[in-house]
Amino acid sequence: MSRVRRLVVVMLFDGVDLLDVTGPPEVFALLGRETDGETGYEVALAAATLDPVTTSAGVRLLPDLTFAEVSRRAVDTLLVPGSVDSDEQGRVRAVTDPDLVDWVKTLAGRARRIASVCVGAHLLAAAGLLDGKRATTHWSTARQLAAEHPAVKVDADPVYIRDGRVWTGAGVTACLDLSLALVAEDFGEAVALRVARQLVMYLKRPGGQSQFSVPLEPVSPTRRMAELRHFVTEHLAGPLTIADLARHAHVSERQLTRIFKTELGTTPAAYIEAARVEAARNRLETTDDTLDRIASGCGFGTTDTLIRAFRRTLDTTPTEYRTRFRHSG
Repeated sequence: MSRVRRLVVVMLFDGVDLLDVTGPPEVFALLGRETDGETGYEVALAAATLDPVTTSAGVRLLPDLTFAEVSRRAVDTLLVPGSVDSDEQGRVRAVTDPDLVDWVKTLAGRARRIASVCVGAHLLAAAGLLDGKRATTHWSTARQLAAEHPAVKVDADPVYIRDGRVWTGAGVTACLDLSLALVAEDFGEAVALRVARQLVMYLKRPGGQSQFSVPLEPVSPTRRMAELRHFVTEHLAGPLTIADLARHAHVSERQLTRIFKTELGTTPAAYIEAARVEAARNRLETTDDTLDRIASGCGFGTTDTLIRAFRRTLDTTPTEYRTRFRHSG
């Protein structure tokens, strides 16, 4: 078998998430082990200068190349990780530096394939690379991405999305799923499966590649929405209806629907179901309660209703979810 070395460039900058940078190279390195070094990737870390870069975890990394040097080379895959900041209330927002966005534009023109990791999707969007495309990011910043870049079709659920030559990945450990998908595209699923086994993970996650996260928190919650969310949480076990919420907020049902659409981008009914699924997930992860008891305690009424809600929102069953994510309290 002839040697194939595909140049993968990972962009570095101060404050970058450490796992976003180090996770994909681990996957690519294991490919060489599974193929006796005959096929694989050449991974290079690139930054504005060759000075050490301090990640969000405080770990310093040394770049191999400068962005200017990369701009003169042919790149197989450009990996764009991300960075977040939080305000005094703990709200998380993706960071997009204008100079970095300019380099993303430049280097993307040298690459056969571009992939963002976690909130790196915000950098791709700011560079105009996601306009008209379907994309994902970490669920905590998905609403920010949609608000700041209306031309992007944001889907916060999948672990990764491919649209043409552009790939976007979800948050944190999803960088491994994305990297495995890139390996599968380049060298076949059989090889990618062997790499996945070395990582002690699935080649494809159960649950329809879902992040298994329901983003229930608005970006900038108003007092009214905060009270409504609290009311929903406190009354999940009962027959909670849109009429109940409207009476609590002292508005009409039609006005309530507009409030949810404006502040959360969803309907009251969808929010209530999402909140109930979230509560059920927590109990599946941390208790040994029966499905009947969970269904009753979270407001689903019957086990069948619980199962349908899980299939609809997470594309899995409560039993499958518990098997994968159960942990002690």
